[in-house]
Amino acid sequence: MTSATGSPREAGAAPRRVTLTPAARRVLEAAGRLFYERGIHAVGVDLIAAEAGVTKKTLYDRFGSKEQIVVEYLAGRDERWRAFLAPRLEAARTPEEKVAAVFDASRDWTRVHSPRGCGMVNAHAEIDDPAHPASAIIDGQKQWMLTLFTDLVRPLAPEAAESAGRTLMLLHEGALVAHGMNVFPGAVDHARTEACRVVARAAAQGREG
Repeated sequence: MTSATGSPREAGAAPRRVTLTPAARRVLEAAGRLFYERGIHAVGVDLIAAEAGVTKKTLYDRFGSKEQIVVEYLAGRDERWRAFLAPRLEAARTPEEKVAAVFDASRDWTRVHSPRGCGMVNAHAEIDDPAHPASAIIDGQKQWMLTLFTDLVRPLAPEAAESAGRTLMLLHEGALVAHGMNVFPGAVDHARTEACRVVARAAAQGREG
């Protein structure tokens, strides 16, 4: 796969972004809704253009390819999630409160933005090529979440932070999948309860150490 300049694209490299004009924003809003509801592969540029009320020429003029629309869709979701989470983390005072705040934010986010589960996980199920430019966004968000959990636990238990961070990540991602599949009600709240226990155990280890 090559980049827009024709040079080979390295797996994991940050993808290029485009400047969003009003028409491009309409395309992206329509594409985002369709991608999440129907799946990326199931949605073609003809449908996106029709839903956005633009011509295919306008779509290609603004984005160049469907691949680039996918990049903007996922990057936009990631940016909105981080912006949604940030004030909640800032309002929490202790590491324990901050970890709980992540799960509270995820519960509220899923109710409005992710009734069918995590958009990144859903996209990953369709994009299995690490050279696809959207792969870097998907992987980047999940690595960011893992680092966040690890860093939140570190002040309580430096030696246990990596293990606890991974456990919190598993609880968080498992809850998102269970929510999206409607396995049982209150999946994120259940994960929050278990996450608080993980943090409490890590804190106890830290005090003993």
